[in-house]
Amino acid sequence: MLCTWVTTKRGAVDSTEHETSTIEDSAIASANAFTEVARALFLAGRVEDILTRAVDLSVVTIEACEFAGAFLLEGDEVTARACTDPIVAEVDALQLRTGEGPCLDAVAHRLPSYASELGTDTRWPNFGPAAASLGMRSLLAIPMAAPGTSGAINLYARYPDAFGVIDRARGLLLASMAGFACSAARLHEDEERRAENLHAALVTRELIGQAQGILIERERITGDQAFHILRQASQHLNVKLREVAQDLIDTGERPKTGSPRSARYFQS
Repeated sequence: MLCTWVTTKRGAVDSTEHETSTIEDSAIASANAFTEVARALFLAGRVEDILTRAVDLSVVTIEACEFAGAFLLEGDEVTARACTDPIVAEVDALQLRTGEGPCLDAVAHRLPSYASELGTDTRWPNFGPAAASLGMRSLLAIPMAAPGTSGAINLYARYPDAFGVIDRARGLLLASMAGFACSAARLHEDEERRAENLHAALVTRELIGQAQGILIERERITGDQAFHILRQASQHLNVKLREVAQDLIDTGERPKTGSPRSARYFQS
């Protein structure tokens, strides 16, 4: 009897250890998978590329998801920015046209919105039946709510009640990562834009300085007088001050100011 209990106990222990090992292996696999997803999103580069990659990954990593799309809020306007199939573009356009649907709700309220059966869901009387007639029955819209980014990842299936708990959890993780990746991309783009603007400002300043130097040397005038001539020429010709300076440097020709008073600075 004791021998039987020990054998049973040992078998139970072995079984428990096997189950624990299986759970740990599954958790590690899931963690590795989503690490790869995060890397793919953050390395995509531009916002458009991130959204395209996000919807592609949705179909690959979320079991019930057959098609996917992405909405982005820019100012007060929601636009469809990525999709995995032309049918998604058609359904998304229908949602924007009717002004109702789970995706718009997810963007507006920053909360997940799920339609388990679009054809009979009374929350969207115009969009739901029309989407169902196009073959879409389930729609899970998950917001991308990150600093500087507002939108939604939209998951579609042709069957009702398609998205279970695990699908929703994976969708939440993916949408969250996509939102933060978009925010990071926007910050990077803003930094690049500021750097470009600063460089352009420095180049402009250098060009104007060179043009002033030419006028000062040639006309024996002050720096303020030279700048006044360049500014008058800019206004008269309706071109930027930088262009007036560049033309003077390139051609050596006196800029036309349209002012007799300024012309005296060019007397030989």
